[in-house]
Amino acid sequence: MNNNTVEIVEKIRQQFNTGPYPRMPLETSPKDNAKLLHFHNLSIPYYLRNQKVTETEGKVILDAGCGSGYMSLVLAEANPGAKVIGVDLSEKSIELARQRLHHHGFTNAEFYALSLEELPQLGLSFDYINCDEVLYLLSKPSVGLQAMKSVLKPEGIIRANLHSSLQRTNYFRAQEVFKFMGLMDGNPEALEIELVRDTMKALKDRITLKAHTWKLAMETDDEQVLMNHLFQGDKGYTIPEMFSAMRAANLEFISMVNWRQWDLMALFKEPENLPAFLGLALPEMSVEEWLQLFELFHPVHRLLDFWCGHPSQSQPFVPVAEWTHSDWQAAQVHIVPQLKTPTVKAELIKSIEQFQQFEVSKHLTISDNAVSIEYVTAACLLPLWEEAQPLQLLVERWQKLRPVHPVTLEPTTQEEAWNTIVQSLTKLEKFGYVLLERY
Repeated sequence: MNNNTVEIVEKIRQQFNTGPYPRMPLETSPKDNAKLLHFHNLSIPYYLRNQKVTETEGKVILDAGCGSGYMSLVLAEANPGAKVIGVDLSEKSIELARQRLHHHGFTNAEFYALSLEELPQLGLSFDYINCDEVLYLLSKPSVGLQAMKSVLKPEGIIRANLHSSLQRTNYFRAQEVFKFMGLMDGNPEALEIELVRDTMKALKDRITLKAHTWKLAMETDDEQVLMNHLFQGDKGYTIPEMFSAMRAANLEFISMVNWRQWDLMALFKEPENLPAFLGLALPEMSVEEWLQLFELFHPVHRLLDFWCGHPSQSQPFVPVAEWTHSDWQAAQVHIVPQLKTPTVKAELIKSIEQFQQFEVSKHLTISDNAVSIEYVTAACLLPLWEEAQPLQLLVERWQKLRPVHPVTLEPTTQEEAWNTIVQSLTKLEKFGYVLLERY
């Protein structure tokens, strides 16, 4: 590293030693945050990559840049039976991370004060690597990706993210203001935070920088000011730059983490009636180009949050929407882990008994769509809360629950039952509530 890079790294280390991130109270638990646990369960990206279900028991997970350990705790909660290793530049953060996991009863976790470049010193390889809010602080994101790739198992998966230069452009401008004022020459602390507040309060509310970067909470929350207006080493990237970093590290893109919020077609009033150019061009575009166009139209995501892995490791599969009858005959149905709880099961049974739709999205919000299941279909899916089931068993259960057509009173055919269950499962798989595996 050159002298300038060394200086920036030291500033970042000092900033996180002074104010370990996130400043989450030690006793705070993510147990009830189903959405957060869902996106940190390694079985989700594994399924997206391979259309296979994997267990978390015995897996080894790295939290690269673990900070004060809250995400390490999330990873431990989301992946039962996995070993969690955390590394971070900040010694103070590592101390807090150890305390946090111990406080919540996790003994299968270890923490080390290391940089990403020093990962091989651990002598370990990992099934899953979480690198949250770190890569954009490096001089080159590809260097961090290469370091993680060097300790990633062949079928392992990396989750990483970059700040969006388009979404955060006003915050980068704010940082330039406070660099100009000399507030970032050293490690920003209480005095610098108050000077930022004084400056922002002095501006008229209609001034662009204040209107787009200043929130009421920042008047009392030091962490928000530090992580936005005074964030040392902060940089932004675009979708093409994200893919360029993966290519430089010889890693293969799997999916955006919040992929349902990157639906390009959802941006249009009439997706079936697009302007001529888009109608002709979109089918020929790559995934990268689709994501880039979304970003240019609608840069709402602070993070370019993605999963990637070693190239040529994905197992070929047919998308569920294209399955044939024989594919469905060989299907094993799994409910996603974060729905498989006693609380959700009790609500499901209540809906069935009261002949009401079961609103599955109320219990796990992973898209902007409200997703409900008709009560008879919900009753068919009830065995999934015990274990995965073959499709045929769910079809047979539907026939027992609805033996005759409610209008004609004619006996329900297996074909009717089959089509109803297949349609429901196709919808639930699309929105991420079930995992369908051919065996």
